[in-house]
Amino acid sequence: MNKLVLIPVLALILLLIDWYAFQAVKTATQNLSSNARTIWHNLYWGLAVVMIVGLFIYHFVDPYLLGRKLRTMLMVVIFTHYFAKFFILFFLIIDEIWRIIQWIGQKLGITGNSPTGESPAVVTEGSTSANITRSQFLAKAGLIAATVPIVGVSYGIISGAHDYRVRRRRIVLPNLPKEFDGMRLAQISDVHSGSFWNRTAVQGGVEMLMKEKPDMIFFTGDLVNNVASEMKDYVSIFGKLDAPHGVYSTLGNHDYGDYVSWSSPEAKAKNLQTLIETHRAMGWDILMDEHRVIKEGKAEIGVLGIQNWSAKGRFPKYGSLAAAHRGTENLPVKLLLSHDPSHWMGEVVPQYKDVDVTFSGHTHGMQFGVDIKGFRWSPVKYVYPEWADLYQSGEQYLYVNRGFGYLGFPGRVGIPPEITIVELVRA
Repeated sequence: MNKLVLIPVLALILLLIDWYAFQAVKTATQNLSSNARTIWHNLYWGLAVVMIVGLFIYHFVDPYLLGRKLRTMLMVVIFTHYFAKFFILFFLIIDEIWRIIQWIGQKLGITGNSPTGESPAVVTEGSTSANITRSQFLAKAGLIAATVPIVGVSYGIISGAHDYRVRRRRIVLPNLPKEFDGMRLAQISDVHSGSFWNRTAVQGGVEMLMKEKPDMIFFTGDLVNNVASEMKDYVSIFGKLDAPHGVYSTLGNHDYGDYVSWSSPEAKAKNLQTLIETHRAMGWDILMDEHRVIKEGKAEIGVLGIQNWSAKGRFPKYGSLAAAHRGTENLPVKLLLSHDPSHWMGEVVPQYKDVDVTFSGHTHGMQFGVDIKGFRWSPVKYVYPEWADLYQSGEQYLYVNRGFGYLGFPGRVGIPPEITIVELVRA
């Protein structure tokens, strides 16, 4: 649908949400004075109008005029505003359901009529009793519940965005040469440098990785949101990544500049080339459907890296595993860098049984969910069955990194940014 049609339709839907949620405000403020009610009602609708205007500004004003940070924060405020209202709607719907049950009961002669049509909730305070209706109670409960997403989003931005966690996993490979037994690999993914707002914290995350002293480092795509220039302030930071067996990287779907308008195909191609050169300037060996042979003494293993390849129709298939795999047939162990985890079941497992471990990212864990010992959930699991951590099919493994950065929402709630340390051991 054309944006000129889609955004006005979306604005109308949001206004309907505003109108319905306003019923809770009216109910909760009905015992206030006339002036107080007017102030609260005007504040409510004034904020609603600001949100709708902000929506149009975000989609129709030149992004470069607003600036990246202002646009990001504008969308975060709008998202949080309406996310909070869904909490209000939940309690209003409970009230509506109860009204329907009462109405049916009255029609069937099961329940009697009350003068107000409301069930009172009695609140006792000392020696006095105050009666509030069910609707008033639910309206106030909804307004209180609406503060939950506001607090959660604020915490996700202030603390969750850069609360880096080191996650350690051990993978047993039967064919691993003894010279590589105990080799430690570090992985980060989805930097999205165009979203960063705290350079000092980012530097701290890189320093955390380097303190692990890995033997080899993998980066699995999405260095930027859209354009190579987003890395300008971060080349010196990520250029500090170093390991005895090298730093290897590949591209993600955002690295190609597919989500912005370019003045010409040449401009887009130049941007991609600049990004590739940025990888190399940081000392990263970017693998464009290629492989490298890693040697330890006389033993060898392979590191393969391909461009973005997704089994999901909305994401591109630029990569060629066939090209990267060619020439690695005799290597006992193959480690693959492939940004999109859907590639694993889409091509790797059915066609390349000799690829031992695939390293991916892409999902970010949706930057929202629950991730505690023994339990892991995020809405992204309904799109990507393999969305975070370690998976196994036969003797093949997939590790999905939860991401180092963030996109859209400038924070994380329940899914902290990740630095992965994988130890390879012989069977």
